[in-house]
Amino acid sequence: MDRLDNTIRPYAWGSTTALPRLLGTEPTGEPQAEMWMGAHPGAPSRTGRGTLVEVIDADPERELGPDSVAKFGPRLPFLLKLLAAGAPLSLQVHPDLTQAKEGYADEERRGVPVTAPHRNYKDANHKPELICALTEFDGLCGFRAPLHAAELLDGLGVDSLKPYVDLLHAHPEEAALREVLTAILTADPEEMTRTVTETVAACDRLGGAYAPYADIAHHYPGDPGVVAAMLLNHVRLQPGEALFLGAGVPHAYLDGLGVEIMANSDNVLRCGLTPKHVDVPELLRVVRFEAGDPGVLRPEAGPDGEEVYETPIDEFRLSRYVLPAGGAGHDLTLTTPQILLCTAGSVRTGEHELTPGTSVFVPSGEKAEVSGTGTLFRATVVA
Repeated sequence: MDRLDNTIRPYAWGSTTALPRLLGTEPTGEPQAEMWMGAHPGAPSRTGRGTLVEVIDADPERELGPDSVAKFGPRLPFLLKLLAAGAPLSLQVHPDLTQAKEGYADEERRGVPVTAPHRNYKDANHKPELICALTEFDGLCGFRAPLHAAELLDGLGVDSLKPYVDLLHAHPEEAALREVLTAILTADPEEMTRTVTETVAACDRLGGAYAPYADIAHHYPGDPGVVAAMLLNHVRLQPGEALFLGAGVPHAYLDGLGVEIMANSDNVLRCGLTPKHVDVPELLRVVRFEAGDPGVLRPEAGPDGEEVYETPIDEFRLSRYVLPAGGAGHDLTLTTPQILLCTAGSVRTGEHELTPGTSVFVPSGEKAEVSGTGTLFRATVVA
């Protein structure tokens, strides 16, 4: 197996302290947002044999196993991350596989450069993802019931929000959410700036359920995403709890440290809370206008101490081992590729001693016995 040397991405929304605290390093004063573990071409993990992309390209069946290659092709189909949010991320959705293939093909036909800021589809893959909290973790996930959203907006007492409140009352659920989100994202920018300013003042004054939106607004003054965010469920995960984010589900991470895993894709359509391009027509085509509970996941006990976060997709499977002092070791050998990540304590696997934030890549069929005291996350595929 290969110990991984991973890249930390310094996105502006990243926490300056959360990753250094986990890794036991000194903060630099700069944001440290994500640590990537995998074979994403943008920042592949490095090994003693070269980058993980190079290692896999040299012998895909040996590294990934024939079942994974047959199902997903000669590439690692997931990307594992440590994600440390110190400020809200953009409000966003991801396309399903059909939408991604169609959107990518269309932009390729039209000659839109992959690096163009207005390009929506960087690849032809979907991007379902799972976030598992290591600390208390705040986020937005999925639409509130329209009447609940109307009540929240109405409680602010902001006159310019009343047309949105009326729309939420006047239509069936899907139509109500679609019309309100469309109206918010296509509103006159100057009028929306005034609306957001009044909304922030009201959120600051009222606190309570409005506090998360006040914080969002202070990071993104005047952004229509501040009002759009109030259509969504606010979720506070406790350590060990997770959210699965499927295609078309609007979401944003607000604050906290977590383990994130996703299909290996860069396809993001933004709704707001960002200076980046927002393609409203394409966004509205992809969003699923369905209200519901965000569905907090807790790990389900499996054999040999494995705790599994069940999801409906095959590109990744995330599980956790909590190893007690003096406990027996575990044999984690699989016929699929694995990345093992330690997040607490000290865990030994093969010749590697893993401490918080360190990880290894385990090729298909490679012996993987673990022991020690701590918490270990295992990322693999369903092949």
